[in-house]
Parts: sequence; structure tokens; C-alpha cells
Amino acid sequence: MPDREKPPRIVTAVKSADGLARCPWVGADPLYVAYHDEEWGAPEYDDQAMFEKLVLDGFQAGLSWITILRKRPAFRKAFDGFDPKRIVRWSEKKKDALMQDAGIVRNRAKIEATVALARIVLDFAEKGGFAHHLWSFVDGRPIQNERRSMAEIPSESDVSRTIAKDLRARGGNFVGPTIIYAFMQATGMVNDHLVDCCRHGACRALAREFKP
Repeated sequence: MPDREKPPRIVTAVKSADGLARCPWVGADPLYVAYHDEEWGAPEYDDQAMFEKLVLDGFQAGLSWITILRKRPAFRKAFDGFDPKRIVRWSEKKKDALMQDAGIVRNRAKIEATVALARIVLDFAEKGGFAHHLWSFVDGRPIQNERRSMAEIPSESDVSRTIAKDLRARGGNFVGPTIIYAFMQATGMVNDHLVDCCRHGACRALAREFKP
């Protein structure tokens, strides 16, 4: 789930004004609805897109996901389109400027972590790619869950703990198992839409078409 606060323990999908049942964390904010319907849980295999999502998940720590979504355009502009080749060349002057940018979340440690993660992404450029490496932890196929309530959704998993350990060993920060599990949900590595959510079946179908 995007927000990591403890959810109501028995909540199932909620029918929206348009008649569609969605995961209860969505609410009525159009930006959140669009994110849920178009992005969350859809398998992603692009290196740069996965890098962006992992960075933003790290920046979310301590904040709500809707805050990050609203700031995402500013992040993309300030972070050079999340191009790892440009990010690894950030100077101290650039980092200082980011700390003055009110459009993003200003956190020096997370900015430094972005640079470190960009280096990791580039390290995999000649090894099949960053996305290929991450997907290898689930054998290249999205994990299909059958969650019936929010109570069944964990904050981390054995796989997220393994990926977190791997990225930390490579110099990553803000890549703990909870952040990684949220990232896995967002990028479709795991389908955690509730079974009565309108997107559960859609993401399952996308997984069948997915060819890593």
C-alpha cells in the first residue's frame, strides 16, 4: 500500500462514485485514483522508471504517498528526469540547490542516497540491467496474491528483506524491507490489489502478458 500507517484491520475494497470497487487506501482524490488505476500493481520493467519509483518510495518515509505524488513533477524536474547518468555527476552545489527547492522533500541524507542508488543502477547497465536484477528475486514473474482484506497485507516479506539486504550491501540507503515491499507493490512485482478491487484481475492479466 502506498501509505504505511496501520490500516483498518477488516476493510475490503470500497465502491467509488463511478461504481468501481477499489482498494480502500485510494479515497476520492483524483490523483490517487489515477495512480491506483493506471500505475500501482502494473508490472514495470524499465530501469529508469524503477529507479524513480524506488527513490520516491525512499523519500516517502515519514510522509504520505499523496504528498509524494503531488510533488512528483517537481522531483522529476529537480532530479534531472531521474537519469542516473546525470545524477551520479551531481556536484555539492547541485545538492545544495536541491536543499533549497521547496517543490521537493528536502532531506540531505535522501539526496545522497539517490546518488548512491544511481551508481547501483549504472553498475547493472552491463549486467542485464537494474530491473532485470530486481525481477530475478521473484524469478521474473509477478507474485499473485489473493488478499481479501487490508489485514492480510504485510508491511514486508521474505523477498523484500532479501532485496533490501542486497541493495544495502551494494551501498544503498533508504532501501529497508518495508520500503522495498511498497516498491514491489507499486511496480507490480507483487499484486496486492484486494481480490474484489477492480484492478486485481487487470493486473493479473498484465502479469500473464508480461515478458521480462
